[in-house]
This record gives sequence, C-alpha cells and structure tokens, in this order.
Amino acid sequence: MACTLADSLLLLMGSHQKPAQRRNIAARYSPGLCNINRDGLILKGFRNQRHLIPRKKVTVIQAVAVPVAPAPSPADSSEYRKQLCESYGFNQIGEPLPENVTIKDVIDSLPKKVFEIDDVKAWKSVLISVTSYALGLFMISKAPWYLLPLAWAWTGTAITGFFVIGHDCAHKSFSKNKLVEDIVGTLAFLPLIYPYEPWRFKHDRHHAKTNMLKEDTAWHPVWKEEFDSSPLLRKAIIYGYGPFRSWMSIAHWLLWHFDLKKFRPTEINRVKISLACVFAFIAIGWPLIIYKTGIMGWIKFWLMPWLGYHFWMSTFTMVHHTAPHIPFKYSDEWNAAQAQLNGTVHCDYPQWIEILCHDINVHIPHHISPRIPSYNLRAAHKSLQENWGKYLNEASWNWRLMKTIMTVCHVYDKEENYVGFERLAPEDSYPITVLKKVMPDHA
Repeated sequence: MACTLADSLLLLMGSHQKPAQRRNIAARYSPGLCNINRDGLILKGFRNQRHLIPRKKVTVIQAVAVPVAPAPSPADSSEYRKQLCESYGFNQIGEPLPENVTIKDVIDSLPKKVFEIDDVKAWKSVLISVTSYALGLFMISKAPWYLLPLAWAWTGTAITGFFVIGHDCAHKSFSKNKLVEDIVGTLAFLPLIYPYEPWRFKHDRHHAKTNMLKEDTAWHPVWKEEFDSSPLLRKAIIYGYGPFRSWMSIAHWLLWHFDLKKFRPTEINRVKISLACVFAFIAIGWPLIIYKTGIMGWIKFWLMPWLGYHFWMSTFTMVHHTAPHIPFKYSDEWNAAQAQLNGTVHCDYPQWIEILCHDINVHIPHHISPRIPSYNLRAAHKSLQENWGKYLNEASWNWRLMKTIMTVCHVYDKEENYVGFERLAPEDSYPITVLKKVMPDHA
C-alpha cells in the first residue's frame, strides 16, 4: 500500500551542463500516506525506469546479470510495523499471516471450553444490561441539564449491551434453546428499533465474507466510481465518512434492514415478523413515552440514548475492520484466515464500557468463531495471543486511532487500500482538513 508515484523519472540536461551529481533520496512513508522531502521521491518499483544519459558520446558497457535475493517486504520488518503503530495509533500491527494457514487451524488451536454456553453467565449479562439501563433512565430523570450528557452517555452505552445480547442470540451463543434465543434477541433489539431477523441475516453474511470488497455487508471503502458520480453525492460521502462517521450506522440501519428486496425468498417471512415487532414498538412505545413525558421527554429518554448507542455501533464497527494496512479484497483473492485473524482488530476500551458492552470489542476470537459466547471472548483471545500473537492487530481506543480512520480510510485503491478524499477532491474536502486540525494527535 505504498504511495503510487511515477514509475520512472527523466531528467534532461543541457549540452553544456556537467553530469548531474548523485543525490540522496530519502523519505518516510506509510501505507496510504506519503511524505516527500525536498531531496527526493519514493519510487514504487524500478520497471520502465529511464537512466540519465548525457548528450555527449558515451561508451556502452555490456553488463552481466547476477541473481540477487529479493529484498524483504517492508511489512516483514518489525521496525516498519512499529512506525505504523505510532502513526496509526495501534499497540501492535500483526505480521502477515502465512498463506497456508487456514481458519480451521486457528479454530482447532482454541480450548474447547470457550465454546461452551453457560446459562448463568448468559442471564447475568441480561441482568447487567437491564439494571444499567434502568439506572441510566433514573439518572436522566434526576440530572440537571448540565449533567444530562453524562446520563445520556451511560444510558446509550447500557442499551448497546442490549445489542450485544441480541448479537449472541443471533450467533446461537446465548442459549441451547433456539426459541429462547429468538425471543430474547427480538426483545433486546426492540428499544433500538432494530429488526432482529433482517439484522441477523445481514450479519451472517458479514462474518462469512469479512473484508471482501463487494460481498461484506458491514462497511467497506468508498468506490471511486461512486465518489465521482455526482458533486452532491461526493459532498455527502465526505461528510458521512468524515465528521459524521461516528453516526454512519444510522444510514446503514435504514438502508439495509427495512428493504425486503435485500433478502432471499426463504428469509422474507421471518423478516416480516421482525419488522412487525419493530413497528408495533414504535406505534405503542413512542406515543406512551410522549403521553407521559411530552416530546422533550421522548428526546431525553429515547432519542439521545439511541444516538449514544449508534455512536458505539459506528465506532466499534469501523475500529474492528478499518485501518490503512488492512486490505479489502475481491472474492478471488480473499483468504478467510487472513481476513478473520489478521484483518480484524482487538481494541481495549475503558473498563466501564467493556462491562456494559459485554466485551464485544474483544473482537478477533468472535471472528474466528461467532459461536464463542461474549463472556468467553477474553479466554479465547488469551489463547490466540499465546498461539498466534505476532499476527494480531491490537489497539487501545485513542484519538490518533480515530483520526487515522476518519481522515485517511476513504476511497478504495488496489495498490494503497485507501486513498484520502483530500487527494481526489481537495476543493470539497474542507471537513477532512478541519478534522485533521481539531482532532488531537496523541495515542
């Protein structure tokens, strides 16, 4: 993903000029970013490169080709990966996973106990979410106006825990009883206005085709053709993938979960049942909230926590699968083990977030096998660290990590993975320029 520059450099000399002196070429670079100093350029490869030829007569010397061992890839250098960590806000960037490693190899290395469902632990997570959500609503009702943002942050995080419970139900890792899982999953998603079955069908495809360019149903880079299609859409994309990216899951929720055309005929009946449940909650729940507390009460008690949930939904999703060094690939180039182990990010968040969100950010083992219950993810991750540790991408949530994602990871490019909006449309990329200025640069 090194920066793409011209493959050749031609310097023309006048007939009376002295031969050019050799100059040092030096530059620091990282995938998706390119810094060029005043003394030289980073060149990508040497094919078709032209040489300096003075205009006076020269003597041709025939050279003998000597086989030379290929230089190691920059990605194979620990020092290079360390520089990327500092640049991107990561704790560790994993080494490339060998081609012969399969997803089965990784699954087989995990202890069998991490796949076991424990009903007590499962219902304990429900108790934590219900209690923390009730506490959040109580805080909203009692907090003075200047403390409401803190109450909303807590309550939005608490109902994100509801999503994680439904998430476990969808992956059949909550209960051994499928009917119980469907009921709990549907109820857990209702306060979020998420239709359970449409989300489950879509999410299963995300796991089957993680970081596959066209098939992954989670987020992926912007297509250049889409970016260039119209000035209005371009500006919307720049704002959506820039300053509003922490709430982009709202657009994703609307586009993906309510359109019956996006589902197979065998899925339609279950999708319709979920949609009916969601619309029933809206028809009964919202008027009841408004009747008891008024429109401002609906905003305070439902809308603001819901926006808090979508902040985490968006943030978690983009952190788990988005970094300048993590490629999206076409299906014929895709490798399951590389995408799930080497292309998924583990991120540590503050402890209260981890507790309320049931360790959903211990995300690599979840992509190795979605059947691992959320309460076993840490044990599974410890096993992965012991057996596959050098291949893992790990971070702690920080400003630099978010800044990298929001200001660099934009339009898909096969060579670089991502090209920033500023390079393609500098005149429209003022929101990205502002983000670079106002977002802190420390990890």
